[in-house]
Amino acid sequence: MVVGINGYEAVIPRFGYDSETGLPRRVGSGEYCFELLLSLNKIDKKNNYIIYLPQSPTSDLPRESSRWHYKIVKPRKMWTLFGLSLEFLLKRSRPDVFFSPTHYLPIFTPKKSVISILDVSYLKYPELFKKSDLNQLRNWTKFSVKKAKKVFTISQASKDDIIKEYGIAKDKVVVTYPGTKVLSSKYNVLSMDEIEKKYGIQGEYVLFVGTLQPRKNIVRLVEAFSMLINANDKRINTNMNLVIVGKKGWLYEEILESPKKFNVGDKVKFLDFVSDEDLPSFYKNAICFVLPSLYEGFGLPVLEAMKYGCPVITSNVSSLPEAGGDAALYVDPKDVSDIADNLRLMIKSPQLRKELIEKGYEQVKKFSWEKTAKETVKALEGLIIND
Repeated sequence: MVVGINGYEAVIPRFGYDSETGLPRRVGSGEYCFELLLSLNKIDKKNNYIIYLPQSPTSDLPRESSRWHYKIVKPRKMWTLFGLSLEFLLKRSRPDVFFSPTHYLPIFTPKKSVISILDVSYLKYPELFKKSDLNQLRNWTKFSVKKAKKVFTISQASKDDIIKEYGIAKDKVVVTYPGTKVLSSKYNVLSMDEIEKKYGIQGEYVLFVGTLQPRKNIVRLVEAFSMLINANDKRINTNMNLVIVGKKGWLYEEILESPKKFNVGDKVKFLDFVSDEDLPSFYKNAICFVLPSLYEGFGLPVLEAMKYGCPVITSNVSSLPEAGGDAALYVDPKDVSDIADNLRLMIKSPQLRKELIEKGYEQVKKFSWEKTAKETVKALEGLIIND
C-alpha cells in the first residue's frame, strides 16, 4: 500500500524556531503530525509513504529511503487547497490512501482520503477565534469531513463532539491517543540556580505551559494565584511565582495585562521561549503544573508534566480526565475559587504531591507515539482491505 501524507504541519510549525537547535518548534497539530511521521517511519516496514511538502523537509524529519519519499508541491500559498489539488487532479502521483493530519482535504483528492481533527474548540467557543480563522475552520472542515472516509481524533471526548457536531457515523471516527515527546538527545536537569541564571526565575513556582490564548483560561489561573499570594496565609510562600511558558497565540492582550489587574505583576513570569532540552527541568523543579483549559482535544502537557515528575492540576472538562486519569487534581475551569482551593491544597501537602507524582508515572505508560502509529496504520490498511 502506498500512503500519501500531507506533511505541511510537520515541516512548517505554527510558531517560530528553536533558537538553540535551529529547528522548528512545533505545537498542536504541528507536533501531532511531526511525531506521527517519526513513528510511522520507525514501526511500518511494509507500506510505502509519499510525504507531500511545500518546501524541502527539515533536517529532523526521517531521511528518504526505498519506502519513504518526499515530494515538493507548489505553490506554497493556499498549499493544501491549490497545490495538492493540482497534484491529484493531474494525477502526478496516486497514493492508495491519502492522509491529511489537519482538518483540511484538497478539493481534488484520492477516493480513499482521511483527515484528523484534534478538537472542535472553534465550534464550542467561536468567540475565542479570529473571524477569518473561524470561517476557514468551519467551512473547510465541514467540506473535508463529508469527503473523508475516516476522521482521526485524539480522545473519546473529541470523538463524541465530532459525531455530534457533524452528524456522522460512529465508525467513521477513529481515536488514536497521542504520546509524549521523546527528546532526541539526553537532557541535563537544570538546578534552580541554573534556571535563575538562564531564565531569571527565582525560588518556588507554579508552572503553566501552553499557547497564550483565551481557551487556555490563563486569566482565571492568574486570578486564582493572586488569591493565594494576597491571602496572608503564613503557610503559603508569598514570594512564590507563577511561570507561564508559551508563545503568543491570539487575543492574548488580556492575559498579559492580568497580573497587574490582580496585583501580582511581579509574581507572574512570562517566558516566550524555553528550549525542548530545558523544559523538562521546569517541570521537575515546579511545585505543580496547572492546565485549567476550557477545552482540549487531549492535553499533552498533562502527560509531559507527569512524565517528568510534576504533580498536575487540570480541568474536569472535555478530554482532560482521559489524559490525567486518577493521577491529577481536577477543577471547574470557570470557578476561580475552585482553582485557588486546589492550588492551595497542592502547595500545602507534600504527601499529596508525592502520591500524584507516582500515579503520574503509571498514567504516562498508557500512551506512546508508537501505539498511535500502529493504530493509524491499522485504520489506513482497513480502508484497502474493506474496499
